[in-house]
Amino acid sequence: MHLEHANLSVGSIDAMLRFLQAAFPECRVRGGGVQDGVPWAHVGTDDSYVALTEVGRSAPEVGDLNHLGYVVDDVEAVSHRLAAAGFREGFQSPSHPYRKRRYFHDADDREWEFVEYLSDDPAQRNDYAL
Repeated sequence: MHLEHANLSVGSIDAMLRFLQAAFPECRVRGGGVQDGVPWAHVGTDDSYVALTEVGRSAPEVGDLNHLGYVVDDVEAVSHRLAAAGFREGFQSPSHPYRKRRYFHDADDREWEFVEYLSDDPAQRNDYAL
C-alpha cells in the first residue's frame, strides 16, 4: 500500500509550490487551473502528488491536517534545502538509533515531517519505546 495523494487547502498555491519544490526537487505541477472560481494544482511525481486548493486563509481550522510525513533518502539534504528557502523548522525529534526525523512548517504554518530510516528491519524502524 502507498498513499497516492493528499488534498490540502492552502493560503497560496505559489507559496506551497516553493515549499514542495524545496523539499522535493523532483516535484512538478502535474495539472492545475481554476474550478468554480477556486485555483487548484496537483504537484508531485507520476506516482504520487499533493492536491492543492487555494482558499486564501492561513489560520488552521478544526479538521485541518496536523502534519504529513514523507520518507526521504537524506533528511539532512531536505532540511538544508528548506532552511535555505526560508522555511521554519518545527518540532525537535528525540534521537533514535534507526530513524532521523525533521519537521518544517510551510507558508500556512502546516507542519511536515521528513523521516530517513537507518534500518530495513521493520521492528527497528517502528520501535517507539526508544
